[in-house]
Amino acid sequence: MAKNLVIVESPSKAATIKKFLGSTYEVVASNGHVRDLPKSQLGIDVENDFEPKYITIRGKGELLAKLRREVKKADKIYLATDPDREGEAISWHLAHALKLEEKNTSRITFNEITKNAVKQSIKQARKIDMDLVDAQQARRVLDRLVGYQISPVLWAKVKRGLSAGRVQSVALRIIADREEEINAFISKEYWTLSGEFTIDGEKKPLIADFYGEKNKKLSIESEQQMDGIIRELEISKFHVSDLKETERTKKSPLPFTTSTLQQEAAKSLNFSTQKTMRLAQGLYEGIAIKGRGTVGLITYLRTDSTRVSEDAKKMAYDYIEENYGAEYQAVGEKKEKSAKKIQDAHEAIRPTYVDLTPSQVKDSLSRDHFRLYQLIWKRFLASRMAPAKFATTTVKIDSDKYRFTSSASKVVFSGYLSIYQTDEDKIDKKVLSKKLTVGTEVMSGKLEKKQHFTQPPAHFTEASLVKTLEELGIGRPSTYSPTISTIINRRYVAKEQKNLYITELGEVVNSIMKKSFTSIVDVNFTAYMEGLLDRVEDGSVKWKTVVENFYPDLHEAVEAAEKELEEIKIEDEVTEVICEECGRNMVVKYGPHGKFLACPGFPECRNTKPYLEKIGVPCPKCGADVVGRKTKKGRRYFGCSSYPDCDFMSWQKPSAKKCPQCGGAMVEKGNKLVCMDEQCGYVEAVPKEM
Repeated sequence: MAKNLVIVESPSKAATIKKFLGSTYEVVASNGHVRDLPKSQLGIDVENDFEPKYITIRGKGELLAKLRREVKKADKIYLATDPDREGEAISWHLAHALKLEEKNTSRITFNEITKNAVKQSIKQARKIDMDLVDAQQARRVLDRLVGYQISPVLWAKVKRGLSAGRVQSVALRIIADREEEINAFISKEYWTLSGEFTIDGEKKPLIADFYGEKNKKLSIESEQQMDGIIRELEISKFHVSDLKETERTKKSPLPFTTSTLQQEAAKSLNFSTQKTMRLAQGLYEGIAIKGRGTVGLITYLRTDSTRVSEDAKKMAYDYIEENYGAEYQAVGEKKEKSAKKIQDAHEAIRPTYVDLTPSQVKDSLSRDHFRLYQLIWKRFLASRMAPAKFATTTVKIDSDKYRFTSSASKVVFSGYLSIYQTDEDKIDKKVLSKKLTVGTEVMSGKLEKKQHFTQPPAHFTEASLVKTLEELGIGRPSTYSPTISTIINRRYVAKEQKNLYITELGEVVNSIMKKSFTSIVDVNFTAYMEGLLDRVEDGSVKWKTVVENFYPDLHEAVEAAEKELEEIKIEDEVTEVICEECGRNMVVKYGPHGKFLACPGFPECRNTKPYLEKIGVPCPKCGADVVGRKTKKGRRYFGCSSYPDCDFMSWQKPSAKKCPQCGGAMVEKGNKLVCMDEQCGYVEAVPKEM
């Protein structure tokens, strides 16, 4: 019988597929890419039509030799790498490395690793899609040109080992811009008021919120204004002026895409994007399930489509009808509203077998695999369920001049909420008295005023950064996680308690990129380049045309940067700090987290210390010098040089000027000086000469 060879990327995927195919099929793994551009050089011939130079990846020689032996024994070869640009490129590289043009070779793809999907893919075998390959080549070459041409500029200007990337530099800029926005934010005071109202015969008071005048919402900006309103309210009589009952529905969520899975896993499971993708890859490729062998539990994990196959819909509807009832099934089809191009080759991320419930597979999965699978399974089932319905009662309580409002909701029909709820789905369980009717007089009780201050924009988290990158059209499902991992691993960004903060090193790199490589860090330009890659994929643009048009401006910017950039003098700056181990004056060096003190006697003396840079401002608590410090992960702040005896710290740079209103310390926020005491609230513009 003829022997067939199937080549996939990973051993676990090979094991899953092997059980679906008969004895005439051999399934082997390439362990990812086998060829790539060389690390030691640019690897792109810019003088010869940007031809890339691919070499065998170090350590893959023995594996390729084994694959060649298997190819010789086979009559038919199927390349079954992942169904995306990267997978298509891996198949193309395998075809070249194994000289498969001389063999009977076909490309097969499947969105889920199930028996039906794998066997169907063999029936629909095709040639390698060179448009997909070229789209991946274009991205790889563009990224290589940016990285290998700009990184040496950073080495010369800052320190060796730094890197610049086409997409990572834009992500860094987005975070830096948010940090600037936060640092420049000046909070404003505002007040809220709630009141207790009782009805005859009811023990429990109704809590309502102050709205304002009857036909005009009021913003209360000071305690003086608030106290004036309270004085009027204390002598007022109140009655129910309006009571309205409405029904509202909440649509079931769409099934997961790569982006929404990363966001929800971060919010509800506290997973990093990298961890989410690693776990999802395992669920897709296959896990040994008791009684069923190795099973691919979810569909392909890199997708921006919310489409679901007809077979999957039927599986879901059958399960919902059997376990919840026909009234819980969704009616009609929901689609994501988006102006961006959706790569609809894949389905949404969903379970491959709806009948494999999380409880059934729990004992076969690690804790984290189980939690992610449960999230995907519940979200998919919820997406095929009917909307939830709520009855909402809103009451307005008026005096002669002012109005309070209160509302309560109850679930009339749980719909999708019976299986899936997020933090946004939680309902306030407040209940309104049945005795409330229009015209009912109510007694005013306790009035509670609260002071608040407006808050700056939130720091980015991995989840919110992924959402922003997707909304701006930067990157694609396969790039979100590696982009974020790169800027964290390069220590341009520090991650603390979910939040992402730019480090001193990140500030320096971002500053150089903005000054000398404007288009590279331009959000709109990067999104435009992503659009061009999509056009390469659909065959309407040649990949080398994209590179040819991009390269001249990049080359010109690099040459200008090398000539014009002012070198940042940070190496070997001698300080007055004496090395206690050898007596030399310590010098300023630049490390992964920014500046630090090191002994110039290295390597004989390896003594190092944190670099505490005085900013010329006395500590407002003890009078010692305020110095710039960094957290363990590299985030900059300002603290007292006498720490730990003095615990003063500020994220904003303190000013030597005292607040003229209260005498307290002031800090710089953008082009303003602001009193550190929010209760004081004094703000003044920074003189231009400063």
